[in-house]
Amino acid sequence: MHMSDALLSAPVGLSMWAVSGGCIAGAAARLKKDELCEKKLPLMAVCGAFVFAAQMMNFTIPGTGSSGHICGGILLSALLGGGPAVLTITAVLTIQCLIFADGGLLALGCNIFNMGILPCLVMYPLLFRPLMKKGITPKRLTLAAVLCSVLGLQLGAFSVVVETQLSGITALPFGTFLLLMQPIHLAIGFVEGLATSAVLVFVAKMRPELLESAQTQTAIGRAVPLKRVLLVLGALAVLTAGGLSLLASQNPDGLEWALQGITGSTELAPQQDAAHAAAQNVQNATALLPDYAFSDGSGAGAAGVLGAAATFALAGACGLGISHIRRKHAQKDVNTHDGFSQQNL
Repeated sequence: MHMSDALLSAPVGLSMWAVSGGCIAGAAARLKKDELCEKKLPLMAVCGAFVFAAQMMNFTIPGTGSSGHICGGILLSALLGGGPAVLTITAVLTIQCLIFADGGLLALGCNIFNMGILPCLVMYPLLFRPLMKKGITPKRLTLAAVLCSVLGLQLGAFSVVVETQLSGITALPFGTFLLLMQPIHLAIGFVEGLATSAVLVFVAKMRPELLESAQTQTAIGRAVPLKRVLLVLGALAVLTAGGLSLLASQNPDGLEWALQGITGSTELAPQQDAAHAAAQNVQNATALLPDYAFSDGSGAGAAGVLGAAATFALAGACGLGISHIRRKHAQKDVNTHDGFSQQNL
């Protein structure tokens, strides 16, 4: 569901950059002290690499000629909490955009909103967490994962249509585009929900404290060992990105399939204005591995591993940076309070 720049006008694309940036900044500012605890930071990095790899695994939607991949917002939220999750999925989408030219640079704000903000900051707190209040069980995890993945992807698909229509630079009829986008992403969301629930049930059996920490927005206990979980998720990321991704479906994804159904092509011609040209020039300069391969089309597995590693680094750096800033602010507040108290004495 990665949008290309060809679907968006510059005002809509830049506005969605501002909206997503504001949501991310707000989420980071509202993070509780314990939500970026010492044990959460390596988990963000590994989970980011895992979701990057999982997004490379396009699966066929039978009888449609289309394919889909998980977005990972609900999975990340259940493992990390909504705030850390939106930082992590932003890292995933940024690496995909800049290094692999997957989704346009002008459209990055839209893609973060559609695949990150909506599941992590809307569906997770408003639906997933309430469904878990009576206890984290396999049945509740499965119900919550499927329901939130389906509804989150429906909201995301609807947002793609609205953002495209507001841009007004394509000839895509609103009703037709909507009728193609929503059902195909309903099927994709259902598969994502099942995959998400499988991972969450597995983690819940191995280390339930992770899900409880995200649910209650508290720190992971110092005595809770995470090495096994980190190793398993890291190994799955490398295996998926470096090997299983080679088996991914080559059918167009849900958005490409909808475009093909209307225009006969999976891609639209890019606009030629200054904003689109500038975004394309930047992306051309940064996209070292376009379409997840080297310049001669080889090395898809190696490119996937490199992408997972880059996501690991960026997601970890985001968490570490915000954690450091929050600690400095907290220490400054303490020093100010102490100075004020001494002055009064």
